[in-house]
Amino acid sequence: MSRDDLDWLAQAAQSAARREAEGRADPEPSLGARLGQAGVLGWTIIVPTLVGLFLGRWLDQTFKTGVFFSAPLLMLGAAIGFWSAWRWMHRQGGERP
Repeated sequence: MSRDDLDWLAQAAQSAARREAEGRADPEPSLGARLGQAGVLGWTIIVPTLVGLFLGRWLDQTFKTGVFFSAPLLMLGAAIGFWSAWRWMHRQGGERP
């Protein structure tokens, strides 16, 4: 082996050791943790959307207005849900929105 081959091999070994140390310091979440995160994220979007829909339907039935309140409140609830999910994902990633 030439000197260049040994330098390349040493760099590769150091790189592998560094990656292994980083992996031990910050392990990958388990499958259960990932599924839990997906569930929380889903409920974060669904709950405000359904609240907006139910509130809109109640207002429409009260004032006999068709879907005058249901459609905008459904969209507003979905927007709030997606915004909340976005903030939650950034908090999980350690970033500040």
